[in-house]
Amino acid sequence: MNFTKKDYTFEDLLDIMKVLRSEGGCPWDIEQTHESIKYCLLEEACEAMESLDKKSPDNFADELGDVLLQVVFHARIAEESGTFSIRNVLNHICTKLISRHTHIFGDDKSSNEKEALDLWEKNKMAEKGLKTQTELMRDVCSYLPALMRAEKVQKKAAKVGFDWENIKGAQDKLAEEAKELQEAISESDLAHAKEELGDLLFSCVNVARFLGVNPEEALHEASNKFINRFEKVETAAALEGKTLSDMTLPEMDAIWDRIKAENKQ
Repeated sequence: MNFTKKDYTFEDLLDIMKVLRSEGGCPWDIEQTHESIKYCLLEEACEAMESLDKKSPDNFADELGDVLLQVVFHARIAEESGTFSIRNVLNHICTKLISRHTHIFGDDKSSNEKEALDLWEKNKMAEKGLKTQTELMRDVCSYLPALMRAEKVQKKAAKVGFDWENIKGAQDKLAEEAKELQEAISESDLAHAKEELGDLLFSCVNVARFLGVNPEEALHEASNKFINRFEKVETAAALEGKTLSDMTLPEMDAIWDRIKAENKQ
């Protein structure tokens, strides 16, 4: 194989991965297993998402390549053990796309996005043998970020009408859960406090859903805002010849409040 080319193909990627995993290949690649690299798939997917938000097409393409590498890596490991190959991966996804788009490849009809999504869900339930909405909820991947998983679960409950009539109900529930968390904390009951904290976060997701806000993005932006404001606090302290570790909390809070007020102007 010519390893120096201007344009590579999918088959080239498969060949390169085979060489890396073969005798005389890369010692690190050879030692990897499904378990040892499973979180790499998540990491690469997150990096691709971050690249997309930065609106750099070439970098996005680069990161998508890293995601694709993880698919090929796992497929190669599986092929070596005789469990499945990349062909099985391709057959599964192609079959799934055809069987779930029955409004394109079958006799069903769809005139808008909602109808198309409803058909996808109906076909998915049939394929997986899911008969109840509870089974559909349990089918939501447990490895998803918790806020994202909560949103998906809530949407599936709402699909059959189990939902607040409007955002007011979600807001009232949020206030109720905040109060119950305070009571659990005052009782010094860690297990109960953990449970109530989970309920509070779940209620926050409900409010976000009614607002049409992605809770994962909202928390991500809040974290960025905190980091940016913290940086300004640290810079302001340095201008006064101080380091944060040498300051009292009231002194840091005073700078924080000042910067917060300036940002609102």
